[in-house]
Amino acid sequence: MIVAINFHINKACNAHCSFCFATFRDVRGRSPTHVALGVIDALADAGCQKLNFAGGEPTLRKDLGQLIRHAKGRGLVTSIVTNGFRLDKLLDEHSEALDWVGLSVDSSQETVQQELGRGDGTHVANFIRLADRCREHGVRVKLNSVVTALSWDEDMSALVRRIQPERWKAFQVLPMGGQNDGCVEALLISPQQFTAFVERHSGLVAEGLAPVVEDNDAMRGSYVMVDPIGRFFGNATGRHVYSEPILDVGVETALAQVGFVPAKFEARGGRYKWGSK
Repeated sequence: MIVAINFHINKACNAHCSFCFATFRDVRGRSPTHVALGVIDALADAGCQKLNFAGGEPTLRKDLGQLIRHAKGRGLVTSIVTNGFRLDKLLDEHSEALDWVGLSVDSSQETVQQELGRGDGTHVANFIRLADRCREHGVRVKLNSVVTALSWDEDMSALVRRIQPERWKAFQVLPMGGQNDGCVEALLISPQQFTAFVERHSGLVAEGLAPVVEDNDAMRGSYVMVDPIGRFFGNATGRHVYSEPILDVGVETALAQVGFVPAKFEARGGRYKWGSK
């Protein structure tokens, strides 16, 4: 049974993060609303419990609220990963159907965020505000941080303490052929540098804020992901591998085509107490 799935509902993004592993250079267009709704139904019927809407930037889709409400109506725990664009509007109009918001913050320094391709120098301050707004609306907060050559020697403890996420994930920047090659190379870090970043935040353990850690190996083959046109895709080979369309061949057949490894999903802590409203 597939319990947690990332649905990358579009490839468009208003940021220009040079490390992004999901640019979908090789995917044309995106699913219309009725197809996206059908994919959600198929995933729910197959046993999905938690559906995370990602991108690109998911809030760029005007039907995101409709998709979240539909998923919630099918009994799924709902989540998005966002750079904050249009999040205020989503919270105002659809927060009762949204369980989690994952905020993408890769450094506590505004200059580093800008150099990585996020924001105009106000990204960190805006996310502190948005984290507070999420909690005001009863939406649980996650923090996602990609650790790169610009941030591996940084101490983000003060920012994490301020945001107080229920779950903080630290990812070693991931090279992905056909997605970020030609852009990511200068940002890659060694396993030792990634370990140093993690150890620098060991003081957060007692506060329940220590990062959930995913190095390159942990990320490959351990996620169930759907692309913008309704196909599963996997990254176990170092490049994206796409299935046939889910609505054409069914969930089981399509998933078998992309190299998902359930044991790796469990090993990286993909199943946790995500709860629901």
